[in-house]
Amino acid sequence: MTGTPPGTVIQNGRAKAYRPLPAATRRRAFEAALAAYERGDFFETHELLEPAWMGTDDPAERNLHQGLIKLAAAFVHRVRGNPRGIERNLVGARERLAEATGTAAAHASGLDLAALVGAIDDRLDRLAIHPDDASIEAPVLPRSTP
Repeated sequence: MTGTPPGTVIQNGRAKAYRPLPAATRRRAFEAALAAYERGDFFETHELLEPAWMGTDDPAERNLHQGLIKLAAAFVHRVRGNPRGIERNLVGARERLAEATGTAAAHASGLDLAALVGAIDDRLDRLAIHPDDASIEAPVLPRSTP
């Protein structure tokens, strides 16, 4: 038997949970997550975005949400003083956000994903020079211009 098992989608070659949510519900979760990120509540950002990530079967939207989840997780590790966790999650965030760049999901997000990927690269470069530095700050979420 071939195909995707019920309740899953294939993301980056792997079966992932899929619990459909209406677009409006995902958008509200996304907006709430951005607000949580901007006030520095990175754990809450992750919690708010996870249902939105699992609630869509659109690969670009999933990459956008998961990239932001990983970005937030990186700075949960900052609070914990774990530079390796910061780096690992920044690498994952960069991969997912780069994949989402230029898509309809990226455009609808209102975020400038290319600029955000550049900000993540900057932090990864700094961690490469100072691998034990857990004080790297979270990037601002750059907005795209209409």
